[in-house]
Amino acid sequence: MRDAGRGLLAGTMATVGMSALMLAGRRAGLLGKMPPEKITAHLLDRLGLRHDRETQDLLATLLHVGFGALAGAGFEVARRRLRPPLPRLLQGLAFGTAVWTVSYAGWVPALGIMAPPNRDRPGRPAVMLAAHWVYGALLALLSGPQNPAARRRGR
Repeated sequence: MRDAGRGLLAGTMATVGMSALMLAGRRAGLLGKMPPEKITAHLLDRLGLRHDRETQDLLATLLHVGFGALAGAGFEVARRRLRPPLPRLLQGLAFGTAVWTVSYAGWVPALGIMAPPNRDRPGRPAVMLAAHWVYGALLALLSGPQNPAARRRGR
């Protein structure tokens, strides 16, 4: 249970970090509408719920942070149980890549929310992959025991 709680917290903070890169990508004109906003709009439309822009933005933020927190809990529980033979940072980068792949090349296009990466708006796939690497790296660095000796051992 402690592993899951640690992962929830690390996942929340890592999501904030990745969101900063996503916002920079949007300001640079590479993202257009943010993927969490597109996913939330699709969900609200499918549920037939009327909403204003402010409500949609708040819900998109909450869903994105919640998804990141839950994924962080899954990462930490799996990492502690499986003990992969990779440095923690590489574990995080691999996890971030997996989340991006399963989401942006998997369920998101399968549900018709966004085009798959090879047909998406130029720049968005690269920004989103980089954001997921930031998420994975931060997740790896923020999760796990706070004991410096255990951290050096990669546990």
